[in-house]
Amino acid sequence: MALLLMTGVLGACDRQSPASGQAAAGNSASTNRTASVTPDEVPSSGAADEDKAFKFTLDRSKAGTPAPTFTFAGPGGDDATLQDFAGKPLLVNLWATWCTPCVAEMPTLDAVAASYARKGLQVLTISQDSQGAERVDPFFAKRKFKHLKAWLDPENQFGFHYATGLLPTSILYNAEGKEVARVIGAMDWQGAEAKKLLDETVG
Repeated sequence: MALLLMTGVLGACDRQSPASGQAAAGNSASTNRTASVTPDEVPSSGAADEDKAFKFTLDRSKAGTPAPTFTFAGPGGDDATLQDFAGKPLLVNLWATWCTPCVAEMPTLDAVAASYARKGLQVLTISQDSQGAERVDPFFAKRKFKHLKAWLDPENQFGFHYATGLLPTSILYNAEGKEVARVIGAMDWQGAEAKKLLDETVG
């Protein structure tokens, strides 16, 4: 099942980072490997081929599973867990600065974080870069997202837990902390399909 999901996603990076020292999480899909890039080399929006980056698989096989309890780093360096957001629907997005499809979908996540804030949705973009803030903070400083924050998981705890083998991976949790669905690959979070999924999540 997992292998079918991995091979079916085109707009995604395998979890083996081109950056030195980046740990691979889950299974690697070598056919989806992305060439080595830096944050300044990947487009955040407006690229001619950006639409091609939005390829994904929707997986509901883990629906109802509770959110993991891992500790990860908040924007100010403080420890956080998903349980800190109890009572609110969550969109957890695993990404990395070197992953082109991840970067392409970030502006759409920023827009959704704004438009769904009144419905209580929290959007957590949790970086899987092994260099942590050293790599992620300059990335955020350059792009000036208005609603996203730099959450860090340099040990790839979430990546190993979800084990999709691909980035980006997004997991939606309802206000009870139960998984609704996961999106494996890059989605246009402002599109019609995403809206249906988000509306289901926020209830």
